[in-house]
Amino acid sequence: MPELPEVETTRQGIAPHVRGRCVEAVHVYESRLRRRVPAVLRRELPGQRIEAVCRRGKYLLLVTRAGTVLIHLGMSGSLRLVPRGSPRERHEHVEICLVEGRCLRFRDPRRFGLVLWVHGDPLDHPLLRDLGPEPLCSAFDGTTLYERARGRRQAVKTLLMDGRVVAGIGNIYANEALFRAGIYPARPAGRISWKRYRLLTEQIRQVLREAMTAGGCTLRDFTDGKGRPGYFARHLLVYGRAGAPCMRCGAPIRRLCLGQRATYYCPHCQY
Repeated sequence: MPELPEVETTRQGIAPHVRGRCVEAVHVYESRLRRRVPAVLRRELPGQRIEAVCRRGKYLLLVTRAGTVLIHLGMSGSLRLVPRGSPRERHEHVEICLVEGRCLRFRDPRRFGLVLWVHGDPLDHPLLRDLGPEPLCSAFDGTTLYERARGRRQAVKTLLMDGRVVAGIGNIYANEALFRAGIYPARPAGRISWKRYRLLTEQIRQVLREAMTAGGCTLRDFTDGKGRPGYFARHLLVYGRAGAPCMRCGAPIRRLCLGQRATYYCPHCQY
């Protein structure tokens, strides 16, 4: 599914083309997503200027004076910019047409994504207000993660996947960062030292930055805002490599399930 690097890549791709543009019309071809697309979106968004394109965790925000379009890409969603009148592809459910002639289309084959219309401060919305710090911001560091992990028996990977602890790392990149930091994913979060958490936060930042540079991963249906696939999947060291030799030591990569998510690790390099 699209995770933080994919969402940020999408934001960077569409922002120069929609920021400062006025919305002419909104077309909703299928409103039955994870939550129904509100009818008020079609009434209130046209005529508004998109003043900012932001990201919070895995959510995209198109900010106007009247309200904010809150978008989540779900399991298979993507956004792409097309010239007005371009043939609509299958599973393109929402279209935001801009005055200057382009349209922003939301595609979601599985319909687990969201397109909502939020009044007031979007950061106060129930989907955003309890999110933890962004993993690339200064508020997220080894001390912060160590303090939040103290006394917890849950697996460290499960801790990383908790959006209230840190926003938007995602399954793929949690696997990769834990491998780079040499930490066994099922190790109890409260039994990891501050020094190792400092290394882990450094590796989280590094793997996310590398993924954004590569445009994210091409897993299932992800493409960026211009329809281009991401290429970081070529650089994955453990994710999806069960049975393959570890690129460091040669031991077979193993797979287990933590928090109902596939987890990959090297039994020799991670402890």
